[in-house]
Amino acid sequence: MTPEQFIAGKASEAIKALYNADADPATLQVSVTRKEFEGDFTLVVFPLLRLSHSTPENTGNAIGGWLVGNVPEIAGFNCVKGFLNLLLSNVYWNELFKEIATTPDFGQLPSTGRNIMVEFSSPNTNKPLHLGHIRNNLLGDSVSRLLKASGNNVLKATLVNDRGIHICKSMLAWLKVGQGATPESSGKKGDHLVGDMYVAFNDIFTKEVKELVAAGMSEEEARKEAPCLKEAHEMLRKWEAGDPEVRDLWQRMNKWVLDGFADTYSALGISFDRVYFESQTYLLGKSLVQKGLDMGVFVKDPDGSVWCDLTADGLDRKLLLRSDGTSVYITQDLGTAERRFAEYNLDSHVYVVGDEQNYHFQVLKLILSKLGFGWAGNIFHLSYGMVELPEGKMKSREGTVVDADDLIQKMYEEAKATSEESGKLADLAEEEKENLYRMIGLGALKYFIIKVDPKKTMLFNPKESIDFNGNTGPFIQYTHARIRSILRKAAEKGIDYSAGTLPQVELSAKEIRLIKLLKQFPQKVAEGAEAFSPAVVANYAYDIAKEFNQYYHETPILKEEDADLLKARLVLIDTLSSVLRSAMGILGIELPERM
Repeated sequence: MTPEQFIAGKASEAIKALYNADADPATLQVSVTRKEFEGDFTLVVFPLLRLSHSTPENTGNAIGGWLVGNVPEIAGFNCVKGFLNLLLSNVYWNELFKEIATTPDFGQLPSTGRNIMVEFSSPNTNKPLHLGHIRNNLLGDSVSRLLKASGNNVLKATLVNDRGIHICKSMLAWLKVGQGATPESSGKKGDHLVGDMYVAFNDIFTKEVKELVAAGMSEEEARKEAPCLKEAHEMLRKWEAGDPEVRDLWQRMNKWVLDGFADTYSALGISFDRVYFESQTYLLGKSLVQKGLDMGVFVKDPDGSVWCDLTADGLDRKLLLRSDGTSVYITQDLGTAERRFAEYNLDSHVYVVGDEQNYHFQVLKLILSKLGFGWAGNIFHLSYGMVELPEGKMKSREGTVVDADDLIQKMYEEAKATSEESGKLADLAEEEKENLYRMIGLGALKYFIIKVDPKKTMLFNPKESIDFNGNTGPFIQYTHARIRSILRKAAEKGIDYSAGTLPQVELSAKEIRLIKLLKQFPQKVAEGAEAFSPAVVANYAYDIAKEFNQYYHETPILKEEDADLLKARLVLIDTLSSVLRSAMGILGIELPERM
């Protein structure tokens, strides 16, 4: 029960006793007292005047007086116009503290029974993962964990874009300039090797375009007539026709990339419950095109192409089948959506895709709705802004992206340099140091990206993210390690701090503030899940860490001589560390026991 629900229930009892009237607690307005007034929670009195037949001040004072006289959990009150500000007693905060400390998996919300699929990552197999993919993966993974913590059954899915002209470009470049290189012979991760081939194709293409322009062709025409581009399109035609040589090369190079992706996912702590491949799904949706034609939702043009006219909805005409009968990307999305909702009995499907695809998903939902799928409204596009660097945007084909593997390594090196400079890890064994450098580097990377609301474009600065002070992952990790250090020292002294026998003590204002913060955890999980924003939980974790550090500097916990108060304080910080682990666990961030 929340403090608001508790007060509403007791206020209902007061109204019954004072005015012999029934007031449903759910209809009473209770909120946190504004900072400029004294009190913990405020009851709005105005709606009750029809029951009291009195002034707001008299009604508030009467209810406040009854509550203080009859409810030991309420210590005082003041009435400002029609607002009754209530001060909760030490008794209440002790009871709430014990409830939080003894609740298993505190913050995990009850099961909703809802099935939700979250699709994220969805990379192309012509290049390694980069910084943009990292934001996508970290958002997708943390949103999945957040939805699970809020009581849903969650399936993490990815659709690997393993076919198409961009894949053929890498394949063609490998044949032209790759010299038979393999990951083993080159010493490169497979996704890096194939990515180099994609860049090499662009170099070949640029050179050919310049030669055609020099021979008198316009640049626009040259870009269409470049020999290598025509060869790539011919390779795609052969792939679709099942040409054995093309298919064999495609399988080999895709495996190199997928093996490389697996290593990067492992380093990031990312996994999937279901992996789809475009090569297996690109024909899905064609049956829906016929359904749409039969329903009169789609139209066939004289050249045989099929369209959905969305102009009446304020959009445009959307192509679904080309004149040669081949499908386009949205046709596949229609088919995969239908299959997934049927296969997994989904209640909702979340697509984690950058904001440049906002229009695509608007069209997808609208077409599915026109086809009569009631679940179309349960598709959600988690649209996020791009990640930029101090030096600007990234371009894959020019090879100017920030590679994910390089960034993970850079974060490790930044964590190591910062830790060595601070001297915080000087006393640890080398193996433990190495593990901590990895943990701190990844924690810094994940937190820095996740703490920003998904809808915002963000600027990523690796050095800034490693800071042990301020709103960073390492600050929260260090806070947790500090708490665990205090608890280890207490255990070495033989002090019992199990929550089951928690004594009633006189709590300080700062301790009550910490208990209030702890109580917010389930609410923050629900709020973040509702908004598909793990940033809510990230910034909540920072608030706890910041509040604890202020408390720690003011309160010498282990020097407390009163045994009951000492135990209560140890239980409090143990509960804080538990909630920090749960909150940061939702973000996929590990917290160390020592630093």
